[in-house]
Amino acid sequence: MRLAFSMGVSHSTIVAPFRKPLRPRLLATVNTPLEGDRAAGMALRAGHFYIYGVKASFAQVDMGPLGNLSPPFERVVQGFTWLRDLATSGTPPQCRQVGERLLVSWLDANPVIGKGPAWKVENVGLRLLAWLVHAPLLISGEDRALRHRALNAISDTARWLDRHVGKADDRLGEVAGWCAITAAGLLLPEGKPRRLYGEAGLARALGEAVGEDGGLLSRSPDAQMQAIANLIDLRACYAAAGHEPPKLLATMLHMLVPPLLALTHSDGGLGNWQGSGATKASRLAQLIGASGVRTRPLKEPSGWGYQRVTARKATLLMDGSPPPLGQHARHGCASTLALEFSHAEHRLIVNCGGAALAGGQVPVRIEQGLRATAAHSTMVLGDANSTSVLIDGKLGSGVGEVQIDTRQVKLENGSATRIEASHDGYAGRFGLIHRRIVMLREDGQELRGEDVLVPSGRKGKRGKVPFAIRFHLGRNVEATLAESGKGASLSLPDGSLWQFVTGADSLSIDESMWVDGNGRPHPVQQLVIEGLASRGGGNFAWLLKRMG
Repeated sequence: MRLAFSMGVSHSTIVAPFRKPLRPRLLATVNTPLEGDRAAGMALRAGHFYIYGVKASFAQVDMGPLGNLSPPFERVVQGFTWLRDLATSGTPPQCRQVGERLLVSWLDANPVIGKGPAWKVENVGLRLLAWLVHAPLLISGEDRALRHRALNAISDTARWLDRHVGKADDRLGEVAGWCAITAAGLLLPEGKPRRLYGEAGLARALGEAVGEDGGLLSRSPDAQMQAIANLIDLRACYAAAGHEPPKLLATMLHMLVPPLLALTHSDGGLGNWQGSGATKASRLAQLIGASGVRTRPLKEPSGWGYQRVTARKATLLMDGSPPPLGQHARHGCASTLALEFSHAEHRLIVNCGGAALAGGQVPVRIEQGLRATAAHSTMVLGDANSTSVLIDGKLGSGVGEVQIDTRQVKLENGSATRIEASHDGYAGRFGLIHRRIVMLREDGQELRGEDVLVPSGRKGKRGKVPFAIRFHLGRNVEATLAESGKGASLSLPDGSLWQFVTGADSLSIDESMWVDGNGRPHPVQQLVIEGLASRGGGNFAWLLKRMG
């Protein structure tokens, strides 16, 4: 049955070859546990899209094939992901008028199937899944003509996706497409062949998108959250149709959740990695709760690569893996060996983040800058990226290998967790290996670090190369430079004081930017250790310690 469907035989011919094909209709109403953004939903009811802090009236948004929408707007508008926000803002009777109005506008703006950004595979998959899951907001009104038109659009979209799902831009887009195909097989008449076809394709796509440790090969927290959300919605479709979901769904959810938890700070929210913003703890908790998975953060990352160390109220995160490969990178960042550090609810050291959200309040023109090594808390040589940052979110040559070692060590006043990692991203250009050693004391009150440059060949090259070690500071952290010029005081909102000290000759305070999970950029400060490093190597130590 699956083979016949994949070869182009219609599902009605396979299921009932001597019967007239049934008219499109939905067989069940889906109840998903996922919630949307209530503020965005209320804005929709008031006649506006509210996407990553930018408000735009419906009349300002061109949904057609010639519409030049920024990437965040395109994904929300063409993928109909706004339906989840609308459903969260009120009861179906309160929200139905808005849903029907926007559906009609979209159908009128996209009369030709397959033309324009609306027909990117990922947008189609997200849209079809949203239509099926939130159908009461679209087709449960009294307008029978709209209901007939909407059901035909659902059926036509499913048929288009059956034949084009393999042309997605990346594996995550393909996963969204296969989830939608499977959901259509569950909720549309005579759908068994499509469901079997979708299940097989979904298993294959997930196998190619997810690493052995459960982390997506894109290494993006935003992508990880989207994959989890798609599977939760698909599981809800199985429940609505009265079918037992395949074991694949439960297995994948149990694999996908621990890597995401491994990127949580002391406040329960996510860090800024691979273009993502700092997702709030409440949003992450709702997603994990909806998944039904109860587990702990991933302890031994391999492909996911992010190292996480906790010590009482302190949490240290470090990127200990090469950037994602070109075919998997979405908003790939040259962030190897970057770190983030938090204590209680305060984030002291962060990365800028937000490249994936560019097009909202974050200007598109700085998207590539936010993906650069300098936008992360790590060392930069010669003002160059450790891995080349290309257009369209892709990455070029650079870091090919990362060596890492994590262990417990004894100190005079207790013990600490020590991470030693190195990468070869600057070996080809400058003949130097960057090695970073960090130690977090067991009481969480002290973080020691040393950035070391080691010649990559047997003999070091002559000359010097400019370097900068950047520490982007968290929001509301106020830095004051010491008179010696080799240290700085960091004041936190709760009145606590941290001291940053370095043995380097030059420490300065500069402006920076930090992007939250809603796509809002916030002005912050950064500490910068600058100088000239010998091509024969060098080492630069620093210390961050809580005072009092």
